Amino acid sequence: MRKGIIFNIQRYSLHDGPGIRTTIFFKGCPLSCWWCQNPESINPHAEVMRQPERCLGCSSCLDACPEGAVRIGEAGPVIERSLCSLCLKCTLVCPADALEAVGREYTTQELVKEALKDRFIFDNSGGGVSFSGGEPLMQPEFLQEVLMTLKKEDVHTVIDTSGCAPWTVLEQLAAHTDLFLYDLKLIDDLESRKYTGISSRLAVDNLKKLTERGLPVKVRMPVIPSITDHYVNIDAMVKVLKECGLGKLELIPYHNYGTAKYSKLDLEYRPGTLEMPASEELSKIKGRFEKQGIKIINEDD
Repeated sequence: MRKGIIFNIQRYSLHDGPGIRTTIFFKGCPLSCWWCQNPESINPHAEVMRQPERCLGCSSCLDACPEGAVRIGEAGPVIERSLCSLCLKCTLVCPADALEAVGREYTTQELVKEALKDRFIFDNSGGGVSFSGGEPLMQPEFLQEVLMTLKKEDVHTVIDTSGCAPWTVLEQLAAHTDLFLYDLKLIDDLESRKYTGISSRLAVDNLKKLTERGLPVKVRMPVIPSITDHYVNIDAMVKVLKECGLGKLELIPYHNYGTAKYSKLDLEYRPGTLEMPASEELSKIKGRFEKQGIKIINEDD
């Protein structure tokens, strides 16, 4: 039985596929998108998130850390990340969860058992289990075993992916997946490398292969002001969608709900300040797509 690292299990999800779903978030991502709203998902290993406002000043974490990587600052615990060995001992002794472990190891059996607690909801809403991240394709053997086990239970499955994995991985997982939610961000290769840290070619090539084989795919584009929302990217996106025989797209407007996590992980939020796109701007983007024959849909379509 395989094991994987999961950093969140979200129940009663309405935006990750049909019906009411349980979304399981896999740790690890090959991308480093400037606007990432789950920065705790990028590192493939369990890590420590600081919640300094909870600190009681008891110093238990200092005594527990074998590397001397923790100290108490004016605003609570501070971690010297270069010294931290990710042993997580500090999180085990903190009485207030001011230092919190992000990421837990599950076996296939444990994760499926956790997901099936919501079986009644799946059966009555047309829902199921969705796998997100991070990038779930970074743990392919574990994901495949979980998918196969859920399919034996006749549970609807969705993979939310950037498509940035070898085609052999996608092809193997497709046999056990009812729907791919496929996030396509930037088509221009240079811009993709700048803003996501990885080439766009793999994602585009894999999307073409999925659609050529008639596999169920729903493409989604994050609308990131001044990064993905310009007309050059929109027109390039239209071209790719048409080459794939796709006439629909879901827009995912940027939000800033996850930006506070960056300081808790001692990471830089590279965009600085971004405004959420206004409804007027979203209407313009929708119009640009629809004039070129691409229908903009919502998560229920």
